Amino acid sequence: MDPVQLTIIVISFILTLLLVLLGVQVWYILKEIRTAIVKTNTMLDDAKKVTGTVGDSVASMSGVVSGIKAALSVFRSFGKKNEGGEEYV
Repeated sequence: MDPVQLTIIVISFILTLLLVLLGVQVWYILKEIRTAIVKTNTMLDDAKKVTGTVGDSVASMSGVVSGIKAALSVFRSFGKKNEGGEEYV
């Protein structure tokens, strides 16, 4: 065999081996990226649940505050003086 042919064959095997190893490394990198994206998605879903819960709490507190205002206005209307100057009790 000619030394040039032998050199080309050896270089071809080395390049093939390097490309296979590079492909395996790219596969592992893409697998880690996928895992990171799944974890990020889970964190965002949890954040969405937390903000939804906080929003519901604020809305219910708003309802409680408006209920208290309505109750106070009813008490004020009962507490107003009548025409004779006496208070309703």
